[in-house]
Amino acid sequence: MRRFTGWTLLFTRLLIGGVFLIAGVLKALDADATVRSVRAYDLLPESLAHLVGWGLPFAEILAGAFLIAGVFTRTAAVITALMLLAFVAGIAQAWARGLAIDCGCFGTSYTTGADPVAYAIDIARDALMIAGCAGLTLAGPGRYAVQTPLNRWFAAAEPTTGDH
Repeated sequence: MRRFTGWTLLFTRLLIGGVFLIAGVLKALDADATVRSVRAYDLLPESLAHLVGWGLPFAEILAGAFLIAGVFTRTAAVITALMLLAFVAGIAQAWARGLAIDCGCFGTSYTTGADPVAYAIDIARDALMIAGCAGLTLAGPGRYAVQTPLNRWFAAAEPTTGDH
């Protein structure tokens, strides 16, 4: 069972981390388009939309890289889940308001035309990744992570305390 859990955690980290790393890189390649995508949701004041549009790609790249490597896994999973919750809230409000916007999820723009199926797919995808992040937060990085041998090394290097 332990082996299955290790592979499952590795798969979850690689899948979610890969999605975020790719999405972040694609957004960083055209940061102006990312700013336009953030503006299209019509949720943030202009100055904040600009900041989020420029900063989001780098936050996604860092979170994805940490998940893939298995470093600071629980923290990266929590931060990733919070970003995903914000994405779900943005998509849901766009859907509820009937906005026909470019998602900008992967740095490319595609017009949803306020299509309920496209919005539902985006929300379902993000919900599955939130569930994966919850699993990583609870279980940790698993055996196949950079963090695991580092934790063992630091634990072995800790001086023992005792009365002498």
